[in-house]
Amino acid sequence: MSRTAYTIALGAMLSLATAGTALAQDKADVEAAKKEGKVVWYTSTPVETGQKIAKMFEAKYGVKVEVFRSGGSAILRRFLQEAQAKRINADLLTTSDPAAAAELGDQGMFVPFKPANFDKIPDGAKDANGNFIAQRLNIITIYVRSDKMPAAEAPRTWDALLDPKYKGKQVMTDPSFTSLQLTVVGMNAKEKGWGYYEKLRQNDIMIVQSNQQVSDMIKRGERVIAAGALDSYAAEDRKDGHPIETIYPTDGTYVIPSPTSVVKGSPNPNAGKLLAEFMISDEVQKLFPEEGSYSARIDMPPPANSPAVKDIKLIGVDYEFLRKQGPIVKKKFNEIFQ
Repeated sequence: MSRTAYTIALGAMLSLATAGTALAQDKADVEAAKKEGKVVWYTSTPVETGQKIAKMFEAKYGVKVEVFRSGGSAILRRFLQEAQAKRINADLLTTSDPAAAAELGDQGMFVPFKPANFDKIPDGAKDANGNFIAQRLNIITIYVRSDKMPAAEAPRTWDALLDPKYKGKQVMTDPSFTSLQLTVVGMNAKEKGWGYYEKLRQNDIMIVQSNQQVSDMIKRGERVIAAGALDSYAAEDRKDGHPIETIYPTDGTYVIPSPTSVVKGSPNPNAGKLLAEFMISDEVQKLFPEEGSYSARIDMPPPANSPAVKDIKLIGVDYEFLRKQGPIVKKKFNEIFQ
């Protein structure tokens, strides 16, 4: 898939009714992977989910998984620094930045790989050549502490977050650390202008590095509104008994795939392919809805008490714009919030 074609306009991005026809599929060499004995996975997958996937893989294949987990932007930064130094350590790379994955694939940094179930991933959430496949879909919403903010008073649009009545009540992630937020900030700045974030700063929004920190701030009641936050954390927190309401903004919600790629020139290439194959298997893809996330596959249900993607009003994402403007977006955001 070319970078230009990777501009996602929503009916196509996740028209979950069509994923394409069945294709010839690649198969990982299990015995060769077992001989390698381990796989190194760089990932932005939520910590607990990532650990579960690693343990499931180890139990099934006897191949050790070394997990390096951080925010999507931080993961990419480390991977690129190592690649530039010609010290490839990661066998499999999972981020939250489809624009970067498309560009790196075009640069030949990934091994094209189309494992079993490749045809069950929507066309807008994978590279046609197999340079990346979505591991999961990230739903970026607003969520609130419902015991501290009645439904009638909660913000229902992105612009509502600018209302002075929410001053000192909001928290969001930093796009320099979280690729998901880079998408949100980039698109909001493109459509609304940087004045939007200047007003958010005036509203005393708190900036933290990770979605886990956002979740913790909301659970502790230190902030009441999570702005542009990953919904799977809200779903998990609700499951744990916290009074949290997810709001799907009436002006649209962001759905962002998490691309997974087999790294070219990695130390354990067969184990990398085996983990990539496992990533879109039935057992792993069923895990995501159980954990409050959305599976990347069209044949899997949404999380309990959550709408199907087709029933959410979505915002189109221009990944070509983000590819070109990403560094500028981060710089401008930091200038506003420093």
